[in-house]
Amino acid sequence: MMNETKRKPFAVWTVGETDYRLKLDTATIAELETKFKCNLLNLLESSGSMPALSVMLTIIHGAMKKFNHGITYKEVQSLFDQYLDEGGSQVAFLSDIVLPVYQVSGFFSEAQTEVMDSQMAEVRENI
Repeated sequence: MMNETKRKPFAVWTVGETDYRLKLDTATIAELETKFKCNLLNLLESSGSMPALSVMLTIIHGAMKKFNHGITYKEVQSLFDQYLDEGGSQVAFLSDIVLPVYQVSGFFSEAQTEVMDSQMAEVRENI
């Protein structure tokens, strides 16, 4: 039986005055798995530490393609620089942008998403 709750249609990364919609579709997930030679969940769990910035930016670049046609990896790097200049950090990028992309892209159930959201709220309070 299908879950009655609908998943959010996309995550949002706001840089400057622009909201970028983000979501990984099946073809992009398969492309990224081929590139990284593993399931994308493994990238979050590797050695219990944060994924490399280049890995996170590559995932976000893939997630941007669906709604931001023609965006290049270099443009994503520039957006990240602007995000940092506006007060962002790599840790916030992981918790506020990358993990929500995984959530809207179907990597986690609704129950898992709720648990993650509450855990991330606690982490943000302690940072």
